[in-house]
Amino acid sequence: MVPGDAAAAAMRYIVAMPNAPVFSLPRLDRLGDRLVADVASGAIAGADLLVGGTGGDIWRRTVGFRDSVAGIALEPDALWRIYSMTKVVVSVATMVLAEHGALRLDQRVADFIPAFGRLGVLDPEGRVAPAQTAPTVQDLLRHTAGIAYGYLGDGPARRAYEIDGLLAEDLDNEAFAARIARLPLEHAPGTVWHYSHATDVLGRVLEVAGGADLQGVLGATLLEPLGLADTRFRVPAALAARVAQPLPQAPGQRPAFHDPTEPRRSQRGNGGLVSSTADYTRFLRMLLAGGALDGVRILAPASVRLMTSDHLGTAIAKGAYYPPGPGYGFGLGVAVRLAAGEAPVLCSVGDWFWSGVGGTYFWVDPTAGFFALLMMQTSAATQRQHYRTLTRAMVYAALDVARGEGCRHGVSALIFGETATSL
Repeated sequence: MVPGDAAAAAMRYIVAMPNAPVFSLPRLDRLGDRLVADVASGAIAGADLLVGGTGGDIWRRTVGFRDSVAGIALEPDALWRIYSMTKVVVSVATMVLAEHGALRLDQRVADFIPAFGRLGVLDPEGRVAPAQTAPTVQDLLRHTAGIAYGYLGDGPARRAYEIDGLLAEDLDNEAFAARIARLPLEHAPGTVWHYSHATDVLGRVLEVAGGADLQGVLGATLLEPLGLADTRFRVPAALAARVAQPLPQAPGQRPAFHDPTEPRRSQRGNGGLVSSTADYTRFLRMLLAGGALDGVRILAPASVRLMTSDHLGTAIAKGAYYPPGPGYGFGLGVAVRLAAGEAPVLCSVGDWFWSGVGGTYFWVDPTAGFFALLMMQTSAATQRQHYRTLTRAMVYAALDVARGEGCRHGVSALIFGETATSL
């Protein structure tokens, strides 16, 4: 038996709850068994996969190693570098501050970072001209501010980031945003969806609007009210033994997994958080439930709907690199499903998702009434995409849509075993 599998087997459960979707436990177990086999073959170090609903966890499997080199089994309380899934947390905190009146989504970024009132944008010939429009908070949330991404592409804006060297320095958000403002925009604000450092800049906006560093703002708006004690930019040294490690990395592999216990000035809204399965599950459950959990309201239902609606429409072009993929638009921090077809993944129209470059991934299906969260650490882009697609296919294969619809109208409770599905 693979280390960690015995503990995982003890945690396999489905909770009978009102208004929950109906899943076949054996069919979900097929997915868990696949992960066990992939650990045994050396394809992955370990993984933690959870399917949940508004009332609690539906199914979970924790397999493999926290540290494959040391032979240490993965435990359910492991801490994961969630990279770009940080963006969703920062986006939700932005919506909270908007509800509190600390900022507006249509407000100019320059109101919080004055240097953003003096931006330059590249023209087709590579010359820099003054930007004719000003990016807003909404633009930062939906990646339409025109900002480049220092890790993507080979255009003049990306090269300017490399020459500047800001990505190699440990800068706080004030200094990082100031350096970004000096560099040319890739596109005119409000015209193109371009994956970018926008959420890093948004982190500085939150600091100014919220009157604290980004960890403090996230804590006050979201983490502390929800009891998410494991979600932070820096892991205390005493908790280092909980940090999940990828398979040994070859030189030059990206991402280069950092040690989250090392002191750093940077608190990057784009990808700096570490979290646990339990914490991120509570975060997703709150959003699936319309913004409240355990009697604590974080967001109004209208704010959740706004965040998970498409904000691109037909007026905004999509950059060459568009990770939401076909069939998806983009909301405020998340990709949003617009069509039942087009994408090569199973879904319901209206589902929304995001992922992290280190291997973490989630999606939320409000129509079917569940979410799925995959925690793993991997450097391989093809492997990340493989598990995202595979996980979707096998989770939906276990979902009894017809009976799930009945449950959501209070007709039945969850049914266990092979009889839980007629598929």
